[in-house]
Amino acid sequence: MIILQILGLLLIGWLLAAGLMVFMFQLQRKVGDAGIVDISWSLGVAGVAACYAMLAADEMVRVIVVMGLVIAWALRLSLHVWYRFRHLPPDGRYEKLAEHWGSQARARMFRFYQMQALGIVIFSMPILVALLNPEPLSWIGYCGLVVGLIGVIGESIADWQLNRFRRNPANRGEVCQSGLWRFSRHPNYFFEWLHWWGYVGLAITWMPWGLLSLIGPLAMWYFLTQVTGIPQTEAQAIRSRGDKYREYQRSTNAFFPWFPHPPKNEQSL
Repeated sequence: MIILQILGLLLIGWLLAAGLMVFMFQLQRKVGDAGIVDISWSLGVAGVAACYAMLAADEMVRVIVVMGLVIAWALRLSLHVWYRFRHLPPDGRYEKLAEHWGSQARARMFRFYQMQALGIVIFSMPILVALLNPEPLSWIGYCGLVVGLIGVIGESIADWQLNRFRRNPANRGEVCQSGLWRFSRHPNYFFEWLHWWGYVGLAITWMPWGLLSLIGPLAMWYFLTQVTGIPQTEAQAIRSRGDKYREYQRSTNAFFPWFPHPPKNEQSL
């Protein structure tokens, strides 16, 4: 049965991801920066997806298309996070978590890492369904590939613009509002979310199982807008930039790119 095949592969994926996160937990204790988990997350998804492809996928063209998108996304994101890990101060979000947890920080950080393993399994599901889809690749699938690649490219541009802004000493304590950051406070998150719609296009023709691919963009939307993305990032930004960031919040959409709102004095005219 298809459902048993999917569950069996997800179980294998979870065992691989849990083992990876045990290793990463020990590594972060040595390097002293819990943010290293962000490097392993995308590579973990790609590794689990590669396992699915080797164990269950049959159509080579589909494997090449789906895994090509996965590898492009994972390598770009892991290299970006690795650069940030090597050249920027530790992520304030993780320091705040450890401070909040106090004496329980070690145990709760271990659980946090294992939750990342669960996240790997959740986000590997759309990829699994796209790989198992027995239907020939159609225009819907290729549209999904294009959407996924637009997400990867857009996120790359947003991250590059922010890194360039931060490298300029004159911008210390300022808020990046140029390029894509003029139209969204989190264009990197928006394009990350957009990328997950790519697997929907690659999976949705296999009904009803293709509907499982929707868990990718829906879960990513929830985590980015309600849990670990925007809430924690903006709390840290307000602590470090204060009223400058509050004005940025007032004038610029949080997620979906759009033109900035006019200043208050122009709104009153």
